[in-house]
Amino acid sequence: MLWYLSTAVLTLWLLWLSWIDLQSFRLPDRGTLPLVALGLGLSALAGREALLLSLAGGALGYGLFALIGGLHFRRRGEEGLGLGDAKLFAASGTWLGLSMLPYVLLIAALGGLAWALIARAQGRLAFGPWIALGFWCVWLARGPGSWG
Repeated sequence: MLWYLSTAVLTLWLLWLSWIDLQSFRLPDRGTLPLVALGLGLSALAGREALLLSLAGGALGYGLFALIGGLHFRRRGEEGLGLGDAKLFAASGTWLGLSMLPYVLLIAALGGLAWALIARAQGRLAFGPWIALGFWCVWLARGPGSWG
């Protein structure tokens, strides 16, 4: 039952964040940080090992995207991957654990790339909706049987 309720909350939350990012190219802390906290709280219910994997996933998710974004900014002098994206990727790590982050990233990167090619995007691309899609797909693929 908890998995289904969590899935409903996650779905609505990711849709809301995606909408905000599409409108403003920003993912606000008021949307991403509570999602990180919810992931940690849910994993804590599953036990110590799940919580440790959740913490590792959140830290690696944030650190990787913050590093890439920082390197891009240093090289080009403009933001390419913001800290909101890093916090959303961290949230996916807290909900899914460390081992699922590559799948989230793969879906997000391929989705964003496909959209950029189809839409012939030449400017900015809101990456948050693609992270959200990867997060959501991996969450659903894991299903209720694999969670706390």
